[in-house]
Amino acid sequence: MDVVRSQREMARRKRTVEIQDGNIPPESSSPPKVPNAPVKPRKALSILRRRRSNSEPPRRRKRLLEDHYQFDPERRIVLPGVPRYEQDFARDAHDCFNLIMLLPVIVLDIMNWNWDTILYAKRSSIAEAWTGEWFDVFFHVTAFYFVVDLIWISLVPSCVKSPATIIQHHLATILYILIPYLHTEFRWCMGACLSVELNTWFLIARRVLNKQGLSPWTISLSFLSIRVKLISIFFYTTWIGIRCILYPVLMMPFYQNWIQHSQKVGTKWNLVMLCVPLHACFCLLNLKWSYDLLMSKVRYWRRKGSGKYDTSISKGL
Repeated sequence: MDVVRSQREMARRKRTVEIQDGNIPPESSSPPKVPNAPVKPRKALSILRRRRSNSEPPRRRKRLLEDHYQFDPERRIVLPGVPRYEQDFARDAHDCFNLIMLLPVIVLDIMNWNWDTILYAKRSSIAEAWTGEWFDVFFHVTAFYFVVDLIWISLVPSCVKSPATIIQHHLATILYILIPYLHTEFRWCMGACLSVELNTWFLIARRVLNKQGLSPWTISLSFLSIRVKLISIFFYTTWIGIRCILYPVLMMPFYQNWIQHSQKVGTKWNLVMLCVPLHACFCLLNLKWSYDLLMSKVRYWRRKGSGKYDTSISKGL
């Protein structure tokens, strides 16, 4: 034991001398470093993506107003005029299809109403003004339009800026129009709801016929100026009259129709029940878009009045 102890003591002294001379580095209290293990390619790709996502600025959620208006995302205001559009064959072809196919839908809808009752009869309901003489043609043309447009957007989503929203809208509309097709007493509801396509036509025409993005209220009184002014006037008139007034008014008759039909069939769980939540969703969407447009305009007018915004930009809606 003494021999072993003496050998250990001699080895310790020898190591101390070598460390003092600088021949051997001192032992570290931390464990020796082990070379990094190879990273799997999939894990390395996820790490790289995470680093890129942290370095990129946060993505801003796009507003629907930006599809049809000049929008300042920093100040959250709608600027005068409409957006300028570059040449895009997919979008232009789809807009042309909508402008052409919506015309027979609108005309056939108008032909199914008794306008003397609407304009002159007092205390008459909307249902009493419906004649339905052209309903079969009206239904098939409308269904053809929505099915073709749905397939078009699904195959060429670049033709619109919000394909997912429009696809969802078309699916809900196709389901919606099946109810009056199966229940003849509710066919006037389809005519009343599809009057909104008149506003859709002016919305598309407002973009197609004014690709330069000119303000409709300040340009000279040329043929282009008059055309843009009239389209803008009809667009805002039909937006307020149909989306903001008619659609909420129809909510109560639709609810009453569901209650009456439920009493007729003996259960509230029937196909007509879908009218109430679907129409409520359409009303909420219309009110939300109207609120966003109005508040952005209010912010623009406030900044303009306080001098915080550059008033050199041409005026107009």
